[in-house]
Amino acid sequence: MIFSTNPWVWVAAILTLCIFSFLYKENPFYRFAEHLFVGISAGYGVAVYWNNAIVPNLFVPLFQQHNWWFIIPGLLGMMFFFRFNQKTGWLILIPMAVLLGTGSGMSLAPTIQTNILKQMQSALADATNLKLGGWGLIWGIVTLFGVITTLSYFFFSREQKGLLRVSANIGVWFIMIGFGASFGNTVMGRISLLIGRVQFLLTDWIHIIK
Repeated sequence: MIFSTNPWVWVAAILTLCIFSFLYKENPFYRFAEHLFVGISAGYGVAVYWNNAIVPNLFVPLFQQHNWWFIIPGLLGMMFFFRFNQKTGWLILIPMAVLLGTGSGMSLAPTIQTNILKQMQSALADATNLKLGGWGLIWGIVTLFGVITTLSYFFFSREQKGLLRVSANIGVWFIMIGFGASFGNTVMGRISLLIGRVQFLLTDWIHIIK
């Protein structure tokens, strides 16, 4: 067993072990590593947001290009700091309303395009494309069938009985399959992260695995 001589590898290994110590119980070592991670992430995020968003989108147009109308979004952004004062805290509702209204309006068309129209096009195209043949055509028909039955489960304009009830029950199965696949994919991602950290400890830190 040969330990690494790189001090930064030791720092990373010790912090990794501090996080793993939570498997036993919550302890000061885990809390230290957790707070350090959150603090560094927050600080790094502020620096990135400042250099990549505020400076090029506010300071440069306002003070270098003299586009004075940029002072309006600048003032709206500054109004978020009213949250720290109890008397003026209600003023934060103004920039929040502008942000939510603008974001909702700008995302409406792309959401319809990607989540509705593209979904419909993909389902219909795969199910009606005879050139696919074989399993490609079969899975296209299954996908279209799953989309229709899943949508029927969320059709609340009439009571679910008769054919609609049968379709909704089938849709529940497709929903559960989708949730299960998403959960399995999430678990595989977390296991991959765990394997990566264990490999780091065994290769870069103590050099058991070459």
